[in-house]
Amino acid sequence: MFRRALMACALLPAIGAGALAAPAETGLKAQDAATALVRGDAGQAVVGYTDALKDAGLTNDRRATLLNDRAVAYARLGQTKLAIDDFNRAAQLFPEYAAIYNNRGNLLLALGYTEEAIKDFNRAIVLAPGYAAALSNRAGALAKDGDHGEALRDYTAAVRLMPQAAAPLAGRGRVHMAAGRPHAAIRDFSRAVTSDPRFAAAYRNRAEAKLDILRMGDAIEDLSRAIAFDVSNPELYLLRGQAYLASDNAAAALKDYSHAITLAPAMARGYAERGLAYGLTQSFDLAFADLNRAIELDPRGALAFAYRAVVYKMSGQTDVGLKDAETAAKIDPDGAEVLWAKAEIEEAQGRVELAVADYKKALAAKPRLKLASDALTRLGADGADAEDREIADAGVDVWRVVQRGSQFYAVSERYRRLRIPLEMAGAGTPKLLEFEIKKPPLRGIAILRFSAGAIASETGPAPTEQVAILDLQANSVIGIEPHREGDKVANWTWQNDRVVVASVDGATDEFMLRNAQVRAAEQEQRRQRRQQQQRAKPKTFFQFLFN
Repeated sequence: MFRRALMACALLPAIGAGALAAPAETGLKAQDAATALVRGDAGQAVVGYTDALKDAGLTNDRRATLLNDRAVAYARLGQTKLAIDDFNRAAQLFPEYAAIYNNRGNLLLALGYTEEAIKDFNRAIVLAPGYAAALSNRAGALAKDGDHGEALRDYTAAVRLMPQAAAPLAGRGRVHMAAGRPHAAIRDFSRAVTSDPRFAAAYRNRAEAKLDILRMGDAIEDLSRAIAFDVSNPELYLLRGQAYLASDNAAAALKDYSHAITLAPAMARGYAERGLAYGLTQSFDLAFADLNRAIELDPRGALAFAYRAVVYKMSGQTDVGLKDAETAAKIDPDGAEVLWAKAEIEEAQGRVELAVADYKKALAAKPRLKLASDALTRLGADGADAEDREIADAGVDVWRVVQRGSQFYAVSERYRRLRIPLEMAGAGTPKLLEFEIKKPPLRGIAILRFSAGAIASETGPAPTEQVAILDLQANSVIGIEPHREGDKVANWTWQNDRVVVASVDGATDEFMLRNAQVRAAEQEQRRQRRQQQQRAKPKTFFQFLFN
């Protein structure tokens, strides 16, 4: 966290020529300390700042900046009391210096004092209204406190001030994820990794959003990038294992789960996930060994009981599985995996209606749970049922708007396999405005434009619109992009293989379209055929002599 804290520049004080020696030496010590801090050597930075602070001739504001910087170094060393003491002393000496409150707020937030941290970020922003780092940090604190609406506003303000900064983009992406807007999250995470290609957390977060919309191949690619930057993180291997398993690649999933267990042998979840994977490959002895080990490590963990219930069912022991499913339900009755396990047992018992209802509850709790989605397909159940409530007069063309829980979707009898999430930008109910099917060479590509609520602005509520980019042939949503915000309208440039959007927030987004992917696949197939033909073609006498 403190790598993002604002650091004061080591400036030489403005003094007379006759007194240059000592202040110049102090300035050099402070500059060396700042260099050490940037380099990651917080211990050397503390030594340098401490030497610089020995100068009795320092003005209050100069001493405060050095105390602020030394506090950041102390915080990086984990010496929180010394850091707080330095921040407090700096605030007494130079109460108008916004960076002190921003940095102290960061430390308070890391220590779990969210309300006090927000107060410090408020002070920093009052002193410097355009202080993007403080806005971003306050947004993080508000999100941690559960205030996603205010957090989103602060992150958006920070992004407008620092459009190329990865941290506020990634923070806003996490808020979108928490609010159930995975396409908006993917957009922000993509901008973050474009700004900082080594931002491992953004790749991981984008992968989780892609898992939620069942883009497993893309998620695996992002998780592989994240692992390249963070090879010892077991959580990344667990996530990639889930993506592999959902892609029907059990061998790769087992390899990742085993690697996660090697990295974290006391983590029950690793054994639980590997146990399920073994069960799906009908390696029941290995599955039960892993699931039993997971329960030993965490007797109150619902996941292992839920998975063991399903493996018992797979091995023909539904009655024994029922007991585990009941145990899991007592521990975590609303858990997605628990609901899925309960549905599996109900299906095996012939209680299909109950099973369908619980599969749908599991998917509502965790959209990426492909095993539940596959089960609904197996039972012939689709997404349109009594749980959908239609919004009157909100449709356009062949599309109508339905609501399930707090989420809105566009659905159509013509495109029954395509269920479009209508991600809202502000308060209100969505209304479909335009459906357009693109002409060749963009065959199969379409857009669905819809009103996405109103957001607060300096002139009052500003209406917003979003556009869903659709692949009608693949029954998928390529992306959802902001189109209008008050008087600002995005500029769309359609090309043969992509669309480039100059967004209303000043950023530019690019979406590759299916026909580009198809052409790339066809070119690869043609290249492979040429290679095969060249290998199959008999050699000439000249080639035999000289090759």
